[in-house]
Formats: sequence, structure tokens, C-alpha cells
Amino acid sequence: MKPSYQSYWKPRHRMILVPIIAIILMASALVQWLWNLLLPHLLNVPRIRYWEALGLLALSRILFGGFHFRKPSSSSYRAGFREKFMHMSEEERQQFREQWKNRCRPRDEDDR
Repeated sequence: MKPSYQSYWKPRHRMILVPIIAIILMASALVQWLWNLLLPHLLNVPRIRYWEALGLLALSRILFGGFHFRKPSSSSYRAGFREKFMHMSEEERQQFREQWKNRCRPRDEDDR
């Protein structure tokens, strides 16, 4: 029998949401404070309210994709690449090195 949706949201799972919501609310207050401290004097823009700051925070998340909470995938790419390199024969390694030397060499004036 599958567990119900409600059984997943036990108190320990709900407690994870409390700090996340608190961080978002504090970040909104920080955005509002910094905006109202700096921008009206520097750029002659109007002051913003708290909910506008929260909207700016959400908009910046949508546009710029910040606030990543997952592990970057580049480390797993490097590990896979290292594994592949370690299983190459000596001839394949030398050929690979030569290819990268050609790709990474400084360009002469004639190549441009």
C-alpha cells in the first residue's frame, strides 16, 4: 500500500519549511532596506514597500536563476572525465594531449 500524501508531511518535514520561509522573508526585508538606503539617493528612484521587495526577489530568481540549493554538476563531470582518462591506453592519452595542445596553443597573427 502506498503511503498517503499526508503521511509524508510529518512534523519533521514541516519543520524544514519554517527556516526556508524565514530566510525568504528576511531576504525580502534586506532587499527593501538596501533599496531604500541606496537607490533613492543614487538614482532618484522611489522607495519600495516590503511586498515590492519580495516581488523583486522573486523576479530576480526567475530572470537570473540564483539561489541554487543543489550540488553543482561540474564536479560529477570532472569525476566522469577522470575515470574515462584513467581507462585510456597510453597511445590514446598521448593523442588526447596532442589534440588539446593544438586547441590551447596561442594563435599567431596569421591565424586570425
